[in-house]
Amino acid sequence: MTVQTPTISPATNDSRPPRVMLYSHDTFGLGHLRRSRALAGAITAADPTASALILTGSPVAGRFAFPTRVDHVRLPGVIKRSDGSYASRTMGMSIDETTDLRAGLIRSTAEQYDPDILIVDKEPTGFRGELLPTLDLLKSRGRARLVLGLRDVLDEPDVLAAEWHRKGAIPATESFYDELWVYGLRSIYNPTSGLDLSADVQARTHYTGYLRRDLGTLGEPPEQPYILITPGGGGDGAAMVDLVLAAYERDPDLNPRAVLVYGPFLSGDTREQFETRVAQLNGRVTAVGFESKIETLFAGAQSVVCMGGYNTFCEVLSFDKPAVIVPRTTPRLEQWIRASRAEQLGLIAMLDEDRDGMTADSMIRAIRALDQQKPPSAAISDGLLDGLDYVTNRVASLLASAQQETTE
Repeated sequence: MTVQTPTISPATNDSRPPRVMLYSHDTFGLGHLRRSRALAGAITAADPTASALILTGSPVAGRFAFPTRVDHVRLPGVIKRSDGSYASRTMGMSIDETTDLRAGLIRSTAEQYDPDILIVDKEPTGFRGELLPTLDLLKSRGRARLVLGLRDVLDEPDVLAAEWHRKGAIPATESFYDELWVYGLRSIYNPTSGLDLSADVQARTHYTGYLRRDLGTLGEPPEQPYILITPGGGGDGAAMVDLVLAAYERDPDLNPRAVLVYGPFLSGDTREQFETRVAQLNGRVTAVGFESKIETLFAGAQSVVCMGGYNTFCEVLSFDKPAVIVPRTTPRLEQWIRASRAEQLGLIAMLDEDRDGMTADSMIRAIRALDQQKPPSAAISDGLLDGLDYVTNRVASLLASAQQETTE
């Protein structure tokens, strides 16, 4: 299935150009922001008059370059403690005060920016319900189209159902959202299978395909050949990095060399210990902290060892690289579900803790097997990477329907 990308029609309101707002709560990692950034770039590329504004809680949003006519508003950051509770990242405020502040900023931004479409990433009510005042505002105005975007895998069905019940996400989804977009294919996985969604909401659900990464202007890659090692944002990637370094330490003939990207959230004493070990490998592993244009490293890599986050998986598919995915299994099974399903389809190989063991020897075997592993394109299915085209199609349709309503 090839989706033709339409030119987005201008929104109604004195014929002003379309405005799209994207909400990305971002309490941890980079995934939500990077997905919103990819969507915003595709939407504005489809119409050279459209603009997009991303609301994000990511503490590293300022390190990214944003496409033309795409900007962002940085919400006060929050962190998740080891016991599962949340706290303000830097402001010395209680979590309730921080949530109220964020909710007010989101609502006032929506009131002033007055979007034609709001695309919400993953959380129907936002972080701790902070999005509800904005949803109420936009719904009462009756002009903006509200969209809930979900990645291909959220969690185990029973766990997800309990979480959505606790957050009041089902009634919010039923009441507020005009459409649901799943950034994957139903034939691969249905992330809503455990949710008690009405037939009406299910009829408004669109499976877009995965979000292809831009293969446009690339920089000069490092000296080749090399294997790219990336734990994504890095906040939960220490175990994978440790395993890769142990493999190169244990096997002096392991090749090619590795280029390791720690990610912005892997820091402190753990990072320092890794740096010492990298230095002792005499160039067989080189490392950088954060690469905002990691596409260049993907493009030049012979193969990839990575974790199983949504965006990294999309990059593996888009750059068509043989990959070993080492999925995390806590606090969610999301990455394991995605990696195990992708392995069944022949898209990647997985290093599974229970099946393969998390040892230096198992990583050595996995890296050596990459030489004979086929790229994802050998097993790719029709429409797998059509997500951005599908999204721009839906944006055009929603804007057209809004314009028709105002002229009737």
